[in-house]
Amino acid sequence: MAPPRVERWAGLLRSLAVYWRPGRQRGLRQLYRPWVGPGDLVFDVGAHVGDRATAFSALGAQVVALEPQPEIRRWLVRLVGGRPGVTIRSEAVGSAPGTAQLAVSHRTPTVSSLAERWTTALPEANPSFRQVRWEDTVEVSVTTLDALIGTYGMPRFCKIDVEGFEVEVLTGLSRPLPGLSFEFVAGALDVPIACVQRLEALGRYELNAVRGEERRFVSERWLSPTEMVRWLERGAGGAPSGDVYARLLAPASYPSDGRLDG
Repeated sequence: MAPPRVERWAGLLRSLAVYWRPGRQRGLRQLYRPWVGPGDLVFDVGAHVGDRATAFSALGAQVVALEPQPEIRRWLVRLVGGRPGVTIRSEAVGSAPGTAQLAVSHRTPTVSSLAERWTTALPEANPSFRQVRWEDTVEVSVTTLDALIGTYGMPRFCKIDVEGFEVEVLTGLSRPLPGLSFEFVAGALDVPIACVQRLEALGRYELNAVRGEERRFVSERWLSPTEMVRWLERGAGGAPSGDVYARLLAPASYPSDGRLDG
C-alpha cells in the first residue's frame, strides 16, 4: 500500500490532470454561457480544484465556491482564489447548519463524501467504485443554501456536485432557484430521482441532462419532472455519470430547443 502522503499527491495530480486539461475551460464556458452572464451570482457547491468556478468567473459571474476538503481547498485557493469576484468558503452544504464527518478518499478525492451510503453501498452497485477506498475522515462545518442566500442573495445558477449528498443540499433550500445542476452516478440513481422530487416541491421546473463531461443535452426538448424520473429509473441511458440540469419555467433567455452549441 502506498504511503498516505504519496496517495494524497497522486490523487491531487490526477484531479489536476483531469480537470485542468487543455481545452477544458473553453468547453465549460460554452456549456455554461446560456446559464451565466456578467454580474450573475453563482454558487459552486463542491468546487474541488476550481475548474467550474473558473469558467463561471470567466463568464463574468460572482462566484461563491465551497469546498470542505482541507488539502483540496488549499489548491482551490491557489488556482482560483485570486480571480476577481470569487469567494472561497470551507464549509460543506447540507440540510441544516452544524458539523459532519467527511469520508475522504486520498487516492480519488473527487469521491470524498458526507453520504454514508455512498461509501458503503456504491462500491457494490457500481463496478468503477470497487477499487475506491475512503481511508480517512475529517470533521467539517456545514451550512445551507438558505443561509448562503441570506448572506449573498439569490444565485442565478447553482452547481451541486457532492457525491451522493445532493438531496441533503436541496433539503436546506426553501425557495426555488432559477437554474441549477446536480450530479447523477450509476448505482445510486435514487439520489437524483429524490432531487427531482425535491425540486417539484419548490417550484415548476423542466429538466435535461448531460452525460459525463459532454456539452450537449441528452434530450432535444426539456423534460417534465415525471419524464426525467422515468429516464433515471430506466438507467439514465446507460451513462455512468453526468449531471441533471433544471430551470424554472421558463426564462426566455434560455435556448428553447434544449441544445447547446458545439
